[in-house]
Amino acid sequence: MNEHIQQKSWFHKNWMWLVPLGGCLTIVLLFVFGIGTLIFGAFNMLTNLTPYEYALDQAKNNSQVIELLGTPIDTDGIMQGNISLENDEGSADFKIPIEGPKGKASIIVKAQKNYGEWIYEELYVEIKESKEKINLLDKSLEGI
Repeated sequence: MNEHIQQKSWFHKNWMWLVPLGGCLTIVLLFVFGIGTLIFGAFNMLTNLTPYEYALDQAKNNSQVIELLGTPIDTDGIMQGNISLENDEGSADFKIPIEGPKGKASIIVKAQKNYGEWIYEELYVEIKESKEKINLLDKSLEGI
């Protein structure tokens, strides 16, 4: 008589610890990806606001900044500070780290939004090494 003994599969032997571990791992991964999506979404939203875009555009097109940092000029990290908006009112007070081939700097922005229009109180680039400040405010463009 030739008996054939069938062995249990790996999953059949280990399912009691694999299923709870897999479930917990799934929950942890969903949480991590959810938090990452929230952070990315918030950062993306902030970088698309008028003061951020305007400040970066002014720095990238300023001849003094280009001379000191070189081109291309790109952001060098995450903006620091605050932007608050409520209907047609708001305020902005933040710093954008930037860099070029020749060095690093920060764009400093302080602005108020009144009746839907941004008024820039301070807008300048501070060069990291020399601490030189380059004013980006052109009084004729202040209400943009």
